[in-house]
Amino acid sequence: MKVKADRDEASPYAAMLAAQDVAERCKALSINALHIKLRATGGTKTKTPGPGAQSALRALARSGIKIG
Repeated sequence: MKVKADRDEASPYAAMLAAQDVAERCKALSINALHIKLRATGGTKTKTPGPGAQSALRALARSGIKIG
């Protein structure tokens, strides 16, 4: 759990904090590249990933991990 308030759990900020932890763990395990699959709701709903997914991907890319 990265944020204290329940309403902030699905926020881009919480996703960014989680992605930074993943990046630190990957660097500790000497992993320097990741294949990431993003999935949106699709169907009659939106076909683009949400803001949390976008900020998590951006945080991983900024941490120096190669995205494949």
